[in-house]
Amino acid sequence: MIIAVFVAFFLFIGLGFDYFYLNFNPMGATQLGMNADGYYQARAPGAGASIPFGTIIALLVGLGMSMNSLINGPGMVLRSTMARRAVSSNEKEHQFLNIVAEMSTASGLPAPAAYVVPDSDLNAFATGTKPENSVIAVTEGLLGTLNREELQAVVAHEMSHIGNRDMLVSTVVVILVGVIQLLADFFLRSLRWRGGDNDRNGVHPIFLLIGIALAILAPIAGMLIQLAVSRKREYLADASGVLLTRYPDGLASALGKLAQDHTPMRQANHATAHLWLDDPYQGKKKTIGWFANLFMTHPPIEERIKALKETRV
Repeated sequence: MIIAVFVAFFLFIGLGFDYFYLNFNPMGATQLGMNADGYYQARAPGAGASIPFGTIIALLVGLGMSMNSLINGPGMVLRSTMARRAVSSNEKEHQFLNIVAEMSTASGLPAPAAYVVPDSDLNAFATGTKPENSVIAVTEGLLGTLNREELQAVVAHEMSHIGNRDMLVSTVVVILVGVIQLLADFFLRSLRWRGGDNDRNGVHPIFLLIGIALAILAPIAGMLIQLAVSRKREYLADASGVLLTRYPDGLASALGKLAQDHTPMRQANHATAHLWLDDPYQGKKKTIGWFANLFMTHPPIEERIKALKETRV
């Protein structure tokens, strides 16, 4: 439903661009005339564009960006975090590989590739567009700090993201938000040189103000919906992970250690922040007010721990 709303919103912004920028007006683009031989249709002078070129081009660009993300997205995420394959020669990484295999069997999903991120912060993430090309990555700090039960709970959480197809949902939402922001930015920039042409092209100032307001609010609304989707998926992955391990205290204990760790994360960026087990920028802060929560990619870690401690399996 959220994706459908995004698509409708995206089309609305594209049509708004055509109307305000190209003077798109299909109803007034032609006029009916008559001559001695009968009726004919003639182009109305100055009627504006009869085809929504902006919307069509925006859709094609959005589809291209979506296909690129679906094909190359997982590799781009791994390269951005400098993740490497886990090796069995290392004791902790060997344990990590065994746990991934165990949770794959428990979930009935193909075993994801296991990667290690060279970072001393405590965190983990899963990526991939389908179970067959999925990846679970953990930081070196996480491997060195968590015990086996806690690491198993974290892997189960990330395995749940894969089983619930959260990565595909997140990719689609991110792409739609990005295209909306691109269109809004292009619309605002076009006003700088379009200037006084609005009156000549018949654009009413009221509609122009509405268009500017939509261009400003569209990226903000898109970002808030994106973050809301991410927060809901984290709660779902917590619950689904507990069903795999049958031990809610394991994930609660792991999250508790994440909350106590204040090591700065070097391999994170804002584009991938929603993928991590906990927000690498805001998740460990104590700002849990309602306004701060609107701009967090994850639920407050204290609330997640509280929900897990109340779970009965």
